[in-house]
Amino acid sequence: QVQLVESGGGSVQAGGSLRLSCVVSGSTVSTYCMGWFRQAPGKEREGVVVIGKGTWTTYADYVKGRFTISKDNAKNTLYLQMNNLKPEDTAMYYCAVGPSRYQPTMSYRDYNYWGQGTQVTVSS
Repeated sequence: QVQLVESGGGSVQAGGSLRLSCVVSGSTVSTYCMGWFRQAPGKEREGVVVIGKGTWTTYADYVKGRFTISKDNAKNTLYLQMNNLKPEDTAMYYCAVGPSRYQPTMSYRDYNYWGQGTQVTVSS
């Protein structure tokens, strides 16, 4: 059984930083696409950043230069370092497992397993 558990969310002021973690069991971050997605109330779920089977990454334009995805294969854990947070970053953030590919996909519909989410709130 595949299970993902996110942590690290919280409430911060604009300009602050947070580091999200996603511990995966029943699958491996090294052999499947992994991604961070977010969803705000009343809006569609959107891809924030994804990483492929290897090290290939794709970032959404609105987070380039501010967010960084990484994975620790030994710990089977995915991370998202978020710097210079903005109020518009406020959302529920989800970790997900996708297909076994080197080139990752940004579409949430391609991902099969999801964590419970962790809330990120950024105030002005």
